[in-house]
Amino acid sequence: MKKIFLAVVFIAASFVLTLNAQTPVPAAVKTDSVVENNQVQPAASETVVENAVVPAQEEQQSFHQVLREKFIEGGAGWMAPILICLIIGLGLAIERILYLNMSTINSKKLIDKIETALNKGGVEDAKEVCRSTRGPLAGIFYEGLNRQEEGMDLVEKSIISYGSVVNGKLESNLTWIALFIALSPMLGFLGTVVGMVQAFDAIEAAGDISPAIVAGGIKVALLTTVFGLIVAMILQVLYNYIVAKIDGIVNNMEESVISFVDVLWKYQKKRGV
Repeated sequence: MKKIFLAVVFIAASFVLTLNAQTPVPAAVKTDSVVENNQVQPAASETVVENAVVPAQEEQQSFHQVLREKFIEGGAGWMAPILICLIIGLGLAIERILYLNMSTINSKKLIDKIETALNKGGVEDAKEVCRSTRGPLAGIFYEGLNRQEEGMDLVEKSIISYGSVVNGKLESNLTWIALFIALSPMLGFLGTVVGMVQAFDAIEAAGDISPAIVAGGIKVALLTTVFGLIVAMILQVLYNYIVAKIDGIVNNMEESVISFVDVLWKYQKKRGV
């Protein structure tokens, strides 16, 4: 899972660096139109050509270019930490999603296999079924089978103990994702406050409240908050999905453990233990 996390972070960082490396080259707008006989068209036609070309160029500006421009306007000093929160948070979230999806199995089918193995080959065959099945639920069943000779009370205690360990593994890295969810808007707000202070400093230095100075400074200051909130929303959606996935796995494990204990109890009763 650590390799998956590092791979996701590397791919995300490479994508961002590639995006930032793409410098948009503005196309030159022709203000003069030359006909074949090298005569300049009238000024009225020239104005029509300009008005026709400029909107077309604005429409060609991609979303990535707009995002890059706003990122630069917000200031790399404040935007870079927010971007780092997004990259690491996405890496952790994707790693958790992959791990949880790999941990999800058909519990009813697994219990049926264990019951069949117990009836045909005994405990060792049932252990082999657990060893060949991925996921934490198979590990819980394996611990129960290891203790079946020592009585059902010890089986239940071992299942509960190992279940707590499994639950901790399922919730691994959730605290870090929650940290980046809280940290990214805080960094955005901090950048906004610092930007507002700088805007007022510029007003004080100019000695006049110019609309251009006020509007430009406030716009740049608010960009950090916008990006911080966007990052927090993206990570929050993934976090809630992960928590819901964990709850579903835990509930399924609890129900499956009850069925597994019943199967093991029937097997021991059949043997006269």
